[in-house]
Amino acid sequence: MDVASLLPLTTARLSLRLFTPGDADDLYSYQSLPSVARYLYRPAHTRERSEQVAAERAAQTAWRADGDKLALAVCRRDEPGVLGEVSLTLADARAAQAEIGWTLDPGHQGHGYATEAAAALAGFAFGTLGVHRLYARLDVENTGSVRVCERLGMRREAHLVENDLDGDRWGSEYIYAALSADLGSRSGD
Repeated sequence: MDVASLLPLTTARLSLRLFTPGDADDLYSYQSLPSVARYLYRPAHTRERSEQVAAERAAQTAWRADGDKLALAVCRRDEPGVLGEVSLTLADARAAQAEIGWTLDPGHQGHGYATEAAAALAGFAFGTLGVHRLYARLDVENTGSVRVCERLGMRREAHLVENDLDGDRWGSEYIYAALSADLGSRSGD
């Protein structure tokens, strides 16, 4: 399936759209920060890497095989610019399992944008893409993302202790997840 024709996704305040090469400056503004990269399992972006990533993400619209990824720019509906991103990676096509993630520019945190954007993407994953199980992996020290998972109604399924070496620091990870049936049971709330 090519998801480009199904986008953008919109919420009351946000538009979730494909990245464009022109988003490289906005992407670089937060992806270059060590405080952001710390929770992303990779180094901070250089300017060149942000340009590459924006171009790659603009072209990622397939959703059919293991590893396919959809990364959407999170934008306010009433203002230009990218606030952050949400992503969905098809981890197992046969089992219909996908990993969800989000990253927000620190200047836009604390306004509920991450939860709003992640909820819209989770609804799209379950309702349109046919995902059965959606999960998130996050550093246990990333308390903001823990709160997003909990607000989404995801359950903590695992606590992996010192499973990742980030430079010289051992990190621990939580796995949160929800099933499509969980979303259905919440619709009557």
